[in-house]
Amino acid sequence: MTRVIRCGSLILPDGIEHDARLIIDDGRIVDVASADRPGESETAWDASDYIVAPGFIDIHVHGALQADTMDADAHALTNMARFFARHGVTGFLPTTVTAPASDITAAIEAIKRASFNQAHAEATILGAHIEGPFINPKRCGAQPTAFMRPADPTEYLPWFNSGVVKLITVAPEMPGVMDLIAHATQHDVVVAIGHTDASYEQAQAAFMAGANQCTHAYNAMSPLHHRAPGALGAVMANPSVFAQLIADNVHVHPGAVAALYQSKGASKLAVITDAIEATGAGDGEFKLGPETVTVRGGIARLANGALAGSTLTMDVAFRNIMAATGCSLVEASRMCSHTPACAIGLGQHKGLIAPGYDADLVFLDQGYSVVRTVTSARDLRQAM
Repeated sequence: MTRVIRCGSLILPDGIEHDARLIIDDGRIVDVASADRPGESETAWDASDYIVAPGFIDIHVHGALQADTMDADAHALTNMARFFARHGVTGFLPTTVTAPASDITAAIEAIKRASFNQAHAEATILGAHIEGPFINPKRCGAQPTAFMRPADPTEYLPWFNSGVVKLITVAPEMPGVMDLIAHATQHDVVVAIGHTDASYEQAQAAFMAGANQCTHAYNAMSPLHHRAPGALGAVMANPSVFAQLIADNVHVHPGAVAALYQSKGASKLAVITDAIEATGAGDGEFKLGPETVTVRGGIARLANGALAGSTLTMDVAFRNIMAATGCSLVEASRMCSHTPACAIGLGQHKGLIAPGYDADLVFLDQGYSVVRTVTSARDLRQAM
């Protein structure tokens, strides 16, 4: 059945259409119309008080509500998916941490089980993001150094062959990683550089080999210096590279956010949360892999003071990126939806409101708070 959504404001790829009608059929966007002429088979839904935007896509998120990807539990992933949907997310990559191979394998298997049994009102699991273990202890962040190791194809190829892994974060200077990048490309797995002490030249070599992005720009990487640009300099200088950014105003100062936005533009800056199981659960003590994390005032840290992921949600990140950069509503939407989709190879059918795209939507009030999240047309009967 064809359905029509009456939109007060509709965020399109190149602008905002007011008093528009969004036409959906079988979970896909069919058309955008300015006149309200539903036929006999059409059912109209009224979102005339709201801004209708593409659903947010979070390609780097560990957990929420005391559930974590490393729990290797499909039920935990379901709870995460429901929580994320309440904050405007329509698709996400459950993200692992550095751990023994058996633990990462178990997490991948749980992601596969959960993705086959998703229900209404859940953000869609788009695949797995493997963060570590082939990263540099010098830039460990909150990742446990005890399990960091050289890249071994006997370990990672079964992960790639699972068909679940969409993205992997590696340090290109670590042994075996350049071969991993070649293997990942052959298996349609996207590669990010991160937790890396790579030089400018090493980072550029990784991009030439097939890596296409960096994990949480500025954080856990060699910094920009005018005589040693490092990994960050390579990211900023390479126009083809995506930059993930934790937009919580804690991991990165708003001024540095603005600088990265000026360097990369909305089409190459992908907003992420890097949220952990503490998200939505208040202050206290939590886990990130084997590490104990203390959250005070919404900021997560290890005992040594290192930041340990975030408690950020994508709706807050959406508002933060506009405040930090002064970007338009259309650009903020792109950085929270289509750019992340493009970064993991899903930009042809996710992250935009345009004919042929999946009907993944978020309804925002005038203060940009989430009112409703729609993950497919069939959810409209419940969501509205």
